[in-house]
Amino acid sequence: MYEKFLNEFDKKLAAYFERDAAAIKCKKGCTFCCENADYPLSLLEMKYLMQGFLKLDKSRHGRVRENIRNLMSRRTSVYPCPFLLDGECVVYAYRPLTCRIHGLGYLRSDGIVKLPECAKIGLNYSENFDGHSVDFEPIKEDLNLDKIFAAHPELEFGEIRSMIDWFC
Repeated sequence: MYEKFLNEFDKKLAAYFERDAAAIKCKKGCTFCCENADYPLSLLEMKYLMQGFLKLDKSRHGRVRENIRNLMSRRTSVYPCPFLLDGECVVYAYRPLTCRIHGLGYLRSDGIVKLPECAKIGLNYSENFDGHSVDFEPIKEDLNLDKIFAAHPELEFGEIRSMIDWFC
């Protein structure tokens, strides 16, 4: 059921990314969003992510485990994703919603336009953002995780934690 949801959700996101293609600088090898963030994900997403992890070869398995051990030893609020190896997400097909959504500018239900952090460093939507206001038509769907989870109670997303907290 979750994979069916992801398939439909990814189609919708693809349309959003296509709609805003001129403002989006995301491309393979750009890892800004993977290097310094907090990765909130639900229990359902974590279980799915771990399915991808279990399919990795032993070499990548070991490297991810080492990344997790290193993160656990220094516990910070922002951290590099442990699944980022050599500039590539090794569980890309299993990535959580926060990763799938990242990069898009959208209108939250409270009226605030949510931009990706990379807008501040000259990447996505930076040509439409002067540091204070935006000059573009944001996606008119609140893509905050709590809104998505609430709209799909049949999936039973479960508790939400930072990725690193799931490893404790």
